[in-house]
Amino acid sequence: MEDSRPVAKVKLDSIDRHILKELRDEGRITNVELARRVGISAPPCLRRVRALEQAGLIRGYHADLNGEELGYGLAVFAWIGLDSQHEDDLSAFERRMADLPMIRECHMLTGEADFILKIVARDWDSWQNFLTTELIAAPNVASVKTAPVLRRSKIEFGVPLDGLSIA
Repeated sequence: MEDSRPVAKVKLDSIDRHILKELRDEGRITNVELARRVGISAPPCLRRVRALEQAGLIRGYHADLNGEELGYGLAVFAWIGLDSQHEDDLSAFERRMADLPMIRECHMLTGEADFILKIVARDWDSWQNFLTTELIAAPNVASVKTAPVLRRSKIEFGVPLDGLSIA
């Protein structure tokens, strides 16, 4: 589950926005190289990065792992409908999903489904086993609709920063 604390409003200047863009696109960049790219020296650059982290604008740094090469050749989206939408039941479902490593994303929705999940599996057999033993059998689950991913044509990390103005 994501941190639900409110993010402090921070006034961003063009250097802060440039720092965010560079880190979004290349999280392993060194502070010295980051400072060079944004046109400031390394110490103030590091202070700005730390301030952006403390303000909650940078939540973490991650490697983009190749699932297919690591043996996870199947991705599936699943729309989940629950029998009950009481907050305790919604939270219990979220906690259960958070404990399942094959579930990579879990989002609560409005509309026809209560949640959408992004799930990865090694193959069809492991997916089918997961579907029947973990999803369909989960408490409070009324419906599961699934769509295996045929091809991934775009993935962008983070959020767009064009025209960003946070104050």
